[in-house]
Amino acid sequence: MKWTDVYRIAESLADAHSDIHPQNIRFTELRALVLGLPEFDDNPDHCGEKVLEAIQQAWIEEIS
Repeated sequence: MKWTDVYRIAESLADAHSDIHPQNIRFTELRALVLGLPEFDDNPDHCGEKVLEAIQQAWIEEIS
């Protein structure tokens, strides 16, 4: 999974971290959670605020 797989990342985060509400998470924490996903395999430096914002929004939609 790569940074561009926003919806797959959101689904994986929702499954792996059902105890966390994505609306209450900082981008630094979100980035760490994404990097910790076992199926994630991309360069950590290829992520910016726009990508994290898209992942956060997709995760919010996923649990709604």
